[in-house]
Amino acid sequence: MAEYKKIVELSLPSILGLELVAVDASASLAKLMGFSDDRIQDLMTAVEEACLNAIEHGNRQNADMKVLVALTVDEAKLQIDVHDRGKTAFNPDIKKPDIDAKVSGEDSRTRGWGLFLIKSLVDEVEFKWSPETGNITRMVIHLKQPKMEANNASGMQSYSS
Repeated sequence: MAEYKKIVELSLPSILGLELVAVDASASLAKLMGFSDDRIQDLMTAVEEACLNAIEHGNRQNADMKVLVALTVDEAKLQIDVHDRGKTAFNPDIKKPDIDAKVSGEDSRTRGWGLFLIKSLVDEVEFKWSPETGNITRMVIHLKQPKMEANNASGMQSYSS
């Protein structure tokens, strides 16, 4: 049987608010594929965070620089690639936020949780960068959610199928 794959591509100016176009497209595809509402909400948050990173940090909100979003559908998963033209790489060393410090007021930062959220909400994530092409955040969400394994040393949950 031939493997089924379908790619939807979006090209968005780096303007805050347009990340919602990618969020809506990914949610629509996930719904058509049969993902649960909870998984769709996870996906929507991850896609929004990845697009915001691309707009704000990668392309520096330069409306002339596009954020490219490729949604690849196959029988068992949805892959979302968010690509910017950033000249510097995102730091993929994701530290688990200290929620107690946040609640107590010791950590007053209101930002900086995007990569942590992305990694926490999708089944697979990969960050790539090259000076010629910029950053690519690749996220994969499986139709059948993998079984959760014990937390790894970084405090992040890891998954296997």
